[in-house]
Amino acid sequence: MHVLDVLGEPVRRRILELLGPGEVSAGAVAAGLADELGLSQPATSQHLKVLRESGLVTVRAVGTSRLYRIDRDRMGEAVTWFDQFADPWQQPLDALETELVRGRRERRRTAGPEAGPGEGSSTHVG
Repeated sequence: MHVLDVLGEPVRRRILELLGPGEVSAGAVAAGLADELGLSQPATSQHLKVLRESGLVTVRAVGTSRLYRIDRDRMGEAVTWFDQFADPWQQPLDALETELVRGRRERRRTAGPEAGPGEGSSTHVG
């Protein structure tokens, strides 16, 4: 299943938000979704299973608990897919802006403190 198909389900996106800070137990995820969305524990388990089978999360057993964590590498596939729609002009325009600011700063520096607001022009009172 493609990463974006998995992420198309709002409940699974919410689970990933809950897992964002780090490892979280299945019980804590189920309790959070029960409070927020009224979702049952079996329904939460099904969503966790889809996330696990898609590779978006990993799970490890600690005693009787199952701790889930986001697999950042697999999540990168979604980011890569979205990157194709990024504005191709943004980076060159940002670089141009940087150069314009650098040029203005250089002109001010070389004009010296005696230059007024007109950069290099001086007013003479006679």
